[in-house]
Amino acid sequence: MKKSLKKTIGEQVVAFNKKLRYSGNLPEEFDVLNPFFDNPETMEVMSNFYQKFYNDQNQRKFIIGINPSRHGAGVTGVPFTDTKRLESVCGIEMKSAHTHEISSVFLYSVIEQFGGPEEFYKHFYINSPFPLAIIRKTIRGGLNANYYDDKNLFAAVKPFMIQSLKDHISLGLDTSEVFILGKKNATFIDKINSQEKFFQKLTVLEHPRYIQQYKSKEKQLYIDKYIIALNKV
Repeated sequence: MKKSLKKTIGEQVVAFNKKLRYSGNLPEEFDVLNPFFDNPETMEVMSNFYQKFYNDQNQRKFIIGINPSRHGAGVTGVPFTDTKRLESVCGIEMKSAHTHEISSVFLYSVIEQFGGPEEFYKHFYINSPFPLAIIRKTIRGGLNANYYDDKNLFAAVKPFMIQSLKDHISLGLDTSEVFILGKKNATFIDKINSQEKFFQKLTVLEHPRYIQQYKSKEKQLYIDKYIIALNKV
């Protein structure tokens, strides 16, 4: 029996990340950080992650974040995954960096109650329409920024976002329903979707960072909300 020549989802994601560059314009107060070129170990641990959890050609549902934070995917190359959870939950050590990111704390609570990383990642693929970290330049250094924080910023990165979404979907994702993290994020994805017709149904969930920062006492209610929405798959 011949082995399939088609690449696994993991191989395709690694190839996408290896070529990932932003060469478009930006408003002068913003900058883009590319973790895959800033730290050689990021490419290594990211590759290990996708080889471990996406070593197949199975169809998955898409979970869309905003854009990576400097302490999550901006370091590990894995969306919503800081170095703590990369090692303790996913079993992949990163030696050159040690990060704690609050969105990662919430999402991995969801992953644990869903059945663990093997079960969760078997059904879902997480990424962002702008898959690189954005910072706003300040006197004290760079601060995390969202692609929608400034109308000129969104206008500048929108074509890149549309192409990135096309590239993610080309992995073979199920586009009948997409899960969008963050209500404001959903507003902008809805605008893009109205134009591009990527997804049939948009299901909006509160962003993990918002839940951890402002609704931590009700955390389990939000975990339950995620599990109910995602278990329809």
